[in-house]
Amino acid sequence: MTALVVPVLEGEGIRLRPFVTADVGLIVDAGQDPLIPLITTVVTHGDEADGQAFIRRQYQRAATGEGWSFAVSDLDTGSAVGQIGLRRRDIRHGRASVGYWVGPAYRRCGYAGRALRLLTSWAGTLEEVSRLELYVEPWNEGSWRAAESAGYQREGLLRRWEKIAGGLPTSTSRHSRALPRLRHEEFLVFRSSGLRQSR
Repeated sequence: MTALVVPVLEGEGIRLRPFVTADVGLIVDAGQDPLIPLITTVVTHGDEADGQAFIRRQYQRAATGEGWSFAVSDLDTGSAVGQIGLRRRDIRHGRASVGYWVGPAYRRCGYAGRALRLLTSWAGTLEEVSRLELYVEPWNEGSWRAAESAGYQREGLLRRWEKIAGGLPTSTSRHSRALPRLRHEEFLVFRSSGLRQSR
């Protein structure tokens, strides 16, 4: 696959950008969360070296063409508060999947919903993507509310969908959003409403 460029996107008081070394603390903190390490490559109770390895894996996703991984950062402070990514797993069918998490100290501030809306708007400029999908644990109210706030619709419960951390198969809810075809120039028009893209 062709290597991808991870852009910098801004809007709604947040910035989506590539991870940097200063974000290691957030990743280490995320490793203390009971769920994040089970559904991501964040190491449970990891240290600084594990955080650096996580950052390298995010860059590798773009280098191999697997997808884009962004740090979600607060526009005012510059501090990273979470992660959001777009994977091209089923791109030959026009589908891409979205995953996101917010660090425990930054929850209930609307970061997930804002990041998802910004990423979804940008994904509309990608010719190869016509549908976005995301998968949420049925009990994870914060995540499915973020999905709904970004216009995703719940399609149903996938029973015994996947094994998490080598355990038993667990069920998950699938949400999706069909994307309007936006030209890059149309996306840039959103600058006046607070959405900006930097290269």
